[in-house]
Amino acid sequence: MRKLLLYICFTCFAACATQQSNFQVSDDSTTFAKTISKIDLQNIVYKLASNEFEGRKSGENGQKLAANYLADFYKKLNIKAAQGDDKYFQNIPKDFFKGSSNADSENVVAFIEGSRHPNQYVIVSAHYDHLGNKYGEIFYGADDNASGTSAVLEIAEAFKEATLAGHRPKRSIVFLNLTGEEEGLYGSKYYTSQPIFPLENTVANLNIDMIGRVDEAHKNDTNFVYLIGSDKLSTELHNVSETANATYTHLNLDYTYNDENDPNRFYYRSDHYNFAKHNIPIIFYFNGVHDDYHQSTDTPDKINYDLLAKRAQLVFYTAWEIANRPTKLKLDKN
Repeated sequence: MRKLLLYICFTCFAACATQQSNFQVSDDSTTFAKTISKIDLQNIVYKLASNEFEGRKSGENGQKLAANYLADFYKKLNIKAAQGDDKYFQNIPKDFFKGSSNADSENVVAFIEGSRHPNQYVIVSAHYDHLGNKYGEIFYGADDNASGTSAVLEIAEAFKEATLAGHRPKRSIVFLNLTGEEEGLYGSKYYTSQPIFPLENTVANLNIDMIGRVDEAHKNDTNFVYLIGSDKLSTELHNVSETANATYTHLNLDYTYNDENDPNRFYYRSDHYNFAKHNIPIIFYFNGVHDDYHQSTDTPDKINYDLLAKRAQLVFYTAWEIANRPTKLKLDKN
């Protein structure tokens, strides 16, 4: 693997613990986090948000092409399909969409099996669908959500390279690319009603939805990401997230939209919510809305790829810690 060769010289291990979360500081995680690069993220975003994929509306040709692109990405890296063989697609029948899709659609699901707790699962998710072609214009969905999808793919590659280097995660990591989000969170609704891996064994869901841009509130402070839901069900998850950021990425974590009284109700508006309803601890990573949100002008040239890489690395570090910590995250709220 070309990225692994670039960073293999860094592979040594050290660990220490913090009092709050027993967080394992590891040079190994840094080695593989560095493989998540702005160039690779940019290439993926430009591909997904291209004319070829026609805005990726659920059930339409562009979404099918995008699903095949995602499956091929995992296949080339030899990351296993969640359902065995080459069965990367979790098919969702048209009727499940209650009239909002004209055809069946597909979640794309891959995983890396854990070495010590293979039957415990950390899910990293992002929806890859968007709004398609409206009014004769393609709605490209670069930020929403080619940005999040590119992060999931790069995180998957980082974990694969770690595995090849002898650092297989102790718990299994599931890479869940969801369809039907724009129609009403249908991809995650279907997955949680027909789970490929048991929900009772699902440790956490880290959901990425729009992490490539900067909103108006942060135009003078771009080194940020909104986190939503990290403390709703597990104080331990919140502590892990905080420590991962303080140790590695040093982003300004903004909890504005985590407020129970937030009028935007973003906690209820992306795919993590269907996991939270099943008492699975979640974090929703988000950059806030902007003038191009749900417009044809949400294009790849407007993405901040350095910032996208840094945010994706935060998700990777958090997933790494959850997957490798000695004990399963504690669920202390519902």
